[in-house]
Amino acid sequence: MIVGAIAVTWNFLNLIQARRIVLIHQYINNGYYIVLDVNSGSVHSTDALLYDVVEALAPNVPDMEHPAPLTEDQKSCVFNTLSSRYTEEDLLDALSDVQELIDAEELFTADIYKDYVADFKKRQTVVKALCLHIAHDCNLACRYCFAEEGEYHGRRALMSFEVGKKALDFLIANSGNRINLEVDFFGGEPLMNWNVVKELVEYGRSQEKEHNKKFRFTLTTNGVLLNDEIMDFCNKEMSNVVLSLDGRKEVNDRMRPFRNGTGSYDLIVPKFQKFAKLRGEKDYFVRGTFTRNNLDFSQDVLHFADLGFDKLSIEPVVASPDEPYSIREEDLPEIMEEYDKLAKEFVKREKEGRGFKFFHFMIDLNQGPCVAKRLSGCGSGTEYLAVTPWGDFYPCHQFVGMENFLLGNVEEGIVNTAVRDEFKLCNVYAREKCKDCFARFYCSGGCAANSYNFHGKITDADDIGCAMQKKRIECAIMIRAALSE
Repeated sequence: MIVGAIAVTWNFLNLIQARRIVLIHQYINNGYYIVLDVNSGSVHSTDALLYDVVEALAPNVPDMEHPAPLTEDQKSCVFNTLSSRYTEEDLLDALSDVQELIDAEELFTADIYKDYVADFKKRQTVVKALCLHIAHDCNLACRYCFAEEGEYHGRRALMSFEVGKKALDFLIANSGNRINLEVDFFGGEPLMNWNVVKELVEYGRSQEKEHNKKFRFTLTTNGVLLNDEIMDFCNKEMSNVVLSLDGRKEVNDRMRPFRNGTGSYDLIVPKFQKFAKLRGEKDYFVRGTFTRNNLDFSQDVLHFADLGFDKLSIEPVVASPDEPYSIREEDLPEIMEEYDKLAKEFVKREKEGRGFKFFHFMIDLNQGPCVAKRLSGCGSGTEYLAVTPWGDFYPCHQFVGMENFLLGNVEEGIVNTAVRDEFKLCNVYAREKCKDCFARFYCSGGCAANSYNFHGKITDADDIGCAMQKKRIECAIMIRAALSE
């Protein structure tokens, strides 16, 4: 039987008439039997019987342009495979349930989207978000930092108000009819250039009414320079703040020391606790990075929660395989087990009334982003740009300093349209590893920068990162099933 049809996330059946690919993903997690119809986005929590029937049917059901009755041969295959485990009556009931799902276009649907991306290159480029590198400098010396202590393969520098103003003007001018615009204050450590942050927020607010725009500002900080004045300003003006902390004291201090080698935990944690409490219902995330040194990272997430934080994230480090702290293929079984442990504890705490948000378990099964967004991902290089302190544009913060990805600057705008157009075509169907993957509409093809760093092109995928992403998606769906009971 169907325990619960958790949701149907998207169903744009009239978009395209093209050959479609059947794709069913099934898995068992923490005792829950999950069946995912990838193409429709339908997710079903089932019992063991229905799970097994779908599994027996899956290799024998062809592409369905329209719902159709199961054939006698398909039914016979189910009976031949499962009659030793289930009664005829039970199998007939399960096949009836399957047929209902087929008729509702929630099972064995086919891919109608692969030709939808053909016109992506022709679309008008609308810029929605900027990552302002307000400071290429930092007061910590995090051992895994891709920004080289804020220098980004270049030099230390602080963004001037004039450069930032021109960046905001560019965003307004190139945002089309979009009202809500995103601006991230990033670094390095942006609080090292705090006065310019405040001036740019003030300038952005002054432009909203005239241009019919609304700025959503975000600040990412290591917390070293946090004080009451900064907290008060952020709580008034920042839609979100990201607080960088890696977990337990020994974990954090090993990877996030000051330049003199001393740890940062004791200074930062009390400030973050105060800041999070003052935020109230406003968004924030305590964001960490786990490495090979703390593969028991679920303990770090729970440590955050036990400190009183309720909006949490911890990301796997992205680093050269040569680094001793980099995550390796042989670490994956332990990591997968750790995500399962975390998901189980997440459900337990939620049911006990002491739940928290974990970024990678936040999945919208009811609606979520439109299909175009699901196909094309974060929008780096097109909708989303990073701006250096001197005003250069790059596809995102992880490409900063790579001159072959320099797009233009705040004075001239985007001049390297070839690279921009390359990013326009960066979608799940452009990636051989992604086009038939069950997770493609959830991860949207993954990170272009990681792809480039590991494979030399933006349309590949980081295999280790993919494995972890798929596991997180499976856990997130299981959680929704567990909490819907």
